[in-house]
Amino acid sequence: MIVTTVVTLGVHNSLAGDHPLYLDSSQPLEARIDDLLSRLTLEEKISLVHADSKFGTAENARLGIPRRWLSDGPNGVREDIGPATWAPASHTDDFSTAMPTPICLAATWNPELSYEEGVAIGEEARARGKDIMLAPCVNILRTPLSGRSFEFLGEDPFLTARMAVGYIRGEQSQDVASCVKHFAVNNQEYARDSINVEVDERVLREIYLPAFFAAVKEANVWTVMGAYNQFRGQHCCENDYLLNKILKTEWGFQGLVVSDWNGTHSTPKAEANGLDLEMGTDIAYDQYYFAQPYYDGLKKGTFSIAKLDDKVRRNLRVMFVTHSFDPNRKAGAFNTPKHHKIAGQIAEEGIILLKNEGNLLPLDPKGIKSIAVIGENALRPHSHGGGSSEIKPFYEISPLQGILSRVGHQVNVTYSEGYQKDADSELAARAISAAKASDVVIYIGGLNHDYDNEGQDRKDLKLPAGQDELIQKIVAANPKTVVVMEGTVVDMSVWVDRVPALLEAWYPGMEGGNALAGVLFGEVNPSGKLPCTFPKRLLDSPAHALGAYPGTNGTMIYKEGLLVGYRWFDSKQIEPQFPFGFGLSYTTFEYSNLKLVNEQGPNGLLVTAQFDVANKGDRMGAEVAQLYIHQKAPSCFRPEKELKGFKKLLLKPKEKQTITIPLSRSAFAFYDAEKQGWVAEKDEFEISIGSSSRDIRIRNELRLSETSITK
Repeated sequence: MIVTTVVTLGVHNSLAGDHPLYLDSSQPLEARIDDLLSRLTLEEKISLVHADSKFGTAENARLGIPRRWLSDGPNGVREDIGPATWAPASHTDDFSTAMPTPICLAATWNPELSYEEGVAIGEEARARGKDIMLAPCVNILRTPLSGRSFEFLGEDPFLTARMAVGYIRGEQSQDVASCVKHFAVNNQEYARDSINVEVDERVLREIYLPAFFAAVKEANVWTVMGAYNQFRGQHCCENDYLLNKILKTEWGFQGLVVSDWNGTHSTPKAEANGLDLEMGTDIAYDQYYFAQPYYDGLKKGTFSIAKLDDKVRRNLRVMFVTHSFDPNRKAGAFNTPKHHKIAGQIAEEGIILLKNEGNLLPLDPKGIKSIAVIGENALRPHSHGGGSSEIKPFYEISPLQGILSRVGHQVNVTYSEGYQKDADSELAARAISAAKASDVVIYIGGLNHDYDNEGQDRKDLKLPAGQDELIQKIVAANPKTVVVMEGTVVDMSVWVDRVPALLEAWYPGMEGGNALAGVLFGEVNPSGKLPCTFPKRLLDSPAHALGAYPGTNGTMIYKEGLLVGYRWFDSKQIEPQFPFGFGLSYTTFEYSNLKLVNEQGPNGLLVTAQFDVANKGDRMGAEVAQLYIHQKAPSCFRPEKELKGFKKLLLKPKEKQTITIPLSRSAFAFYDAEKQGWVAEKDEFEISIGSSSRDIRIRNELRLSETSITK
């Protein structure tokens, strides 16, 4: 029987007195890989391509190959488990900074901040002894019901790519390999282990692959995780087209492909179709598809030694580029004040002001004697939930704590729970009484990880626990009510018109309560923008309007094609509750002087959009200027407009800045499946710039004088 923990086997001479090339960090990378590969026995090679614990692969003491530790997740380093169970390991050194969830990070529209988060999580991963971090998740938010939508970076491939590239570059700067996931078209939790996704090639390339492409080609990500679902009849973790043809051959990916946990189903298919590391299969480790069955097939000549060597090379390459063999590998640090500050800044910049009638916000504590804080989410922690993205933080500041810390010394703050999962009429009655007796109400509601959770999709967009009715009664009792939604997208249609002020806070991490209080009382000017469309009702969303979700007879056909998110709402002229890119401020911004400067430069640079943005108010504030492109007479269908650039800028009161957004030829192109390339057609294009997808302030036109095709 093949062993999964490799110790000294006596096959080669001891390394004592030997100075192998692979341990010399001054040698070329591939030479080090070649040298170590030549020293491995067949059993030792096999030990490198499958797990020997829930999140680890075997140590090789003979050759000094260290044990590798993998860990979730996208908003911090997960609590330790196992090694052979999903139960917590009960360690006392596995606390981590709980960052806001990725949907909140995406709402910042700040790639530089994404980079800083990546650095912070990378530092904590190294301090915790982790080698590969299973993030970021760049699947597109196709349906608002998706149970993992809080882990996504929104509905748009361009925004997702920009945020992911920053995150990966930051994390990998700390001698940790990022693992971009889940490759590919893994956009729902319902039947995720078996659902077969059918999507045409153009849609695949324009909507669902760009963020993965950017991760590989721009961020140089070192690991890619295959998805649970099937794509065109073949499981993604053993999908020849996705892994061999696109990822490794077309894109030239040199890192390793890891399975999702229990995502491998066949030794022959996984061996042939591009998998390099099998994790989490729900059987004994020595019986993994890449363990004893693979070893037996290699001994019989059923499988290729050359393919095994390629898999081993890829595993070793990731170990070398993250300096796993080098004595000066970065040691990291965790739970530092800087990390907590980054968590707070992401929460601050990710909170979105959706409504502010009569300038109710920001609240001035000098003019308020009493505040009623209402809602279960005012005290409920979120970080230790959601599935694989759960974090064990030292602390988590609740909204109530944040409010008390800011104004508790000068305002009488009362708390009423208002609702629970099992509705309680007495709770509601007490909340309404508290609302009547206070000057201002701050309602903290929305969802929690009972609803937003890995492994399940939500049934609908309704608020749970009778919140729709409760909010209406509270506003009737006290018109000065600020509603704060935590979680992901919900149907607000029954009460949104009655509420004067509305904030979306997502799952804001361990500093979330402080960040929210900063926004509520004006120490922070909100600057978040929606990374996804909020529909008025579920049936306005494309996958549901067309009856495509949750699939039929085990197959999901992406009937909406290119029209995901705002592309659908714009092209079909459907009014959303709140549009993609939307977010208000406590100040106002003016756009002017759009010029298109023709350029021919590196990386296909074609034109630069140059324009001015001015802060017209008396508060410092940040604005996200968004650039969309519309082709006027395309030869094939194209969405009404598509995001192709954005810039976040901070402006002092009355300050004006000139902004430049470079555009390459690829920004104007669509994918032609027959030509197997990107086509930028000879045509006129409208460049529109504004504060959201539905708030365009300035426009200009550009004409491409010739058609070009880029492979």
